[in-house]
Amino acid sequence: MFSFFNKKPRSAASLEGIACDIHSHLIPGIDDGSPDLGTSMLLIRGLIDLGYRKLITTPHVNSDRFRNTPEIILGGRDRIIQEIRQQGLAVEFGAAAEYLIDDGFMDGLERSADFAASSFSPIPPSRQQEPSHLPVFLPLKDNLLLVELSFYVPVINLKQVLFDLQLKGYQPVLAHPERYLYFAGNKGWYDQLREIGCLFQLNLLSFNGHYGREVRALADYLVKKRYVDFLGTDMHHPGHLEELRHSPAVYKAVQQILDLGLLKNPSL
Repeated sequence: MFSFFNKKPRSAASLEGIACDIHSHLIPGIDDGSPDLGTSMLLIRGLIDLGYRKLITTPHVNSDRFRNTPEIILGGRDRIIQEIRQQGLAVEFGAAAEYLIDDGFMDGLERSADFAASSFSPIPPSRQQEPSHLPVFLPLKDNLLLVELSFYVPVINLKQVLFDLQLKGYQPVLAHPERYLYFAGNKGWYDQLREIGCLFQLNLLSFNGHYGREVRALADYLVKKRYVDFLGTDMHHPGHLEELRHSPAVYKAVQQILDLGLLKNPSL
C-alpha cells in the first residue's frame, strides 16, 4: 500500500503542468463517484502523485438522481479538507459542481441572483456561509460554471440556455464536449458554441480511448481546432486513477495542449 503512494510514476511530470484538476467526483456517497472517505483519500493521494497541487471536485447535480445542494456539497468538502489536514497532505481542495442542463437547472437559473451581485467563492470553509445565504450554483472559481449535457438527447434550445446563463453573469464551461456523440455528425455545433462564448473542458481519458474510438477522435479534433480551455480527470474510482497512471496517449496529448498554450487550469 505505501509503495503505491511513495513511487512517483515516471510520467507524472506530464501532469504537473495542469496543476489544478477541475472535474472529479471525490466527495463520498453523494453521487456515482467515491463511495466512502477512504476511497476519496486514496484518489486524492493518487492525484497528488500525478502532480496535481489543487483539486476542485465537482459532484453531479441533476433532477433525476443526484439532487445535491450547495449545503450538501460544501459539507462534504469540509469533511475532506479536515482529513487532508489530519494527514498532512500538500494539496488545496475546493468544491463546485457539475450541473446537468435539465428542468431543475433551468428552475435554478430563474431563481438565482445575478452572479455580479454575489461575492461568494466556493473555496473558503462553508461555515463562513449561513445556509440561507448559500447561492443556487457553485462555480469553479469566480463566475466559471461547469455544465454538462445529456449523452443521449440534445438540448433543443442549448444556445439560448447558455446565453441566459451568461446574462446572469456566469461563464459556461461545457464538460467533456467530446463525449456528446450527436455532435459528431455536425461538428459545426462546436463552432457555434465557441462563437457564443462557451469554454470547453476535455477529459484526459478521452485521449486513450477509454470512452471509445469516436470520443477519442472528437477529442483530437477539438485539440486541432484549438478548442480546449480546461482538462479534467473526471475521476470517479480507483480504476480511473490506475488508467491515468499508465496511459502514454494521455501524457502525449497533455504535452501537446500545454505546448499550444491553450490551458487555463494553472490560472485557477
